[in-house]
Amino acid sequence: MPNWSRFVEIVRENHRFLLTSHVRPDCDALGSELAMAAILESLGKEVQIVNAFATPPNLAFLDPTRKLEELGTDVPADRVDSFDVLMVLDTSAWAQLGTMGKVIRNASVKKIVLDHHVSEDDLGAELFKDTEAEATGRLVIDAADALGVSITREIAEAAFLAVATDTGWFRFSSTTSTTMRLAARLIDAGAVPDRLYQQTYENDTLARLQLIGRTMARTRTELDGRLIHTYILRSDFEAAGAHPADSEDVINKTLAVSGTEAAVILVEQIGGGFKVSFRSRNDLNCAEIAQQFGGGGHKKAAGAFLNEPFEVAQAKVLDAVRKAIR
Repeated sequence: MPNWSRFVEIVRENHRFLLTSHVRPDCDALGSELAMAAILESLGKEVQIVNAFATPPNLAFLDPTRKLEELGTDVPADRVDSFDVLMVLDTSAWAQLGTMGKVIRNASVKKIVLDHHVSEDDLGAELFKDTEAEATGRLVIDAADALGVSITREIAEAAFLAVATDTGWFRFSSTTSTTMRLAARLIDAGAVPDRLYQQTYENDTLARLQLIGRTMARTRTELDGRLIHTYILRSDFEAAGAHPADSEDVINKTLAVSGTEAAVILVEQIGGGFKVSFRSRNDLNCAEIAQQFGGGGHKKAAGAFLNEPFEVAQAKVLDAVRKAIR
């Protein structure tokens, strides 16, 4: 469990905080940043959120006041040392920090990490981690409690989305009775589940639907249906008129096929190489497979990046998964 008394000490002793998270962001990353910013601001702290990416259009609803800024576009890298504390949320891996990684390496300010992933690198930071937590959003609320901050609607909505999405809207095995009690508390504080669900999952573009169709059409199963896999190429994004963020969550749709135990998707990146996502519905350890390729994550959901041609990357990944399943 994180040492929250130490976390409180750091917050009390410092005034200016810079928050950041991983590239290819999800709602846990962005929701945790926004909730933490609101918590710190309620204590009179100066807070800025700076990421190594522009906020994906499909997640822009999370940030109506445009607190999420992009490194190099909105904020120059040399401004980092003007802060007292640099806080990394929802990752502790260099590979997931993109261009922010170099900034963190060179920064001389105090660094801390709030994260729930199993895998980690030495970021030169104090760690506040709980790998049993269902989402980093949980840790943000724990931090608010330790600081004695009341949960406002702004905090509740951002944290609810972080927890709800990272648990597959409370359907993954990481969901516990404690998760549901947290959700109830956030609802009492102002989070509105049906509206947040609609904004997150029922606000698709035609381009995303067409991208999903192309991806599902090439899905294949093997090992008697236990393994299911597919891929998305840059040409698919272009043909559908889709945004890279439109590939988010597509892998979870493949697990809807009866009998599947593991799923893999390779997504070609704009700058080259492939982002690989792994999912499991049994004891297959996705994090261990991802670590073979320099990635990481959770036992049932993990990711990695391979800077290889498609045929090579696909062969390596599927071979590793086949061996793990057998």
